[in-house]
Amino acid sequence: MSEVPSDIQKLSFEKALAELEEIVDNLESGSTDLEKSIEFYTRGSYLKAHCQQKLDDAVLKLEEIKLSSDGKVSKKEID
Repeated sequence: MSEVPSDIQKLSFEKALAELEEIVDNLESGSTDLEKSIEFYTRGSYLKAHCQQKLDDAVLKLEEIKLSSDGKVSKKEID
């Protein structure tokens, strides 16, 4: 798959996920013609990739945080 389009890259995780859910609903309904279904599927693939990247970035940020034995939160040293 090629690079995620810039209009999708600008979306927040929540907005991208909402649009992806709408696309899935449309595809599952079976009321969309073949050409539009292909467009929906393609855009949905980009939205999924964008959401996955946002989640991966969030996990990396969370992994940088560590909790000391006295309950203090600090940023973990990255090797």
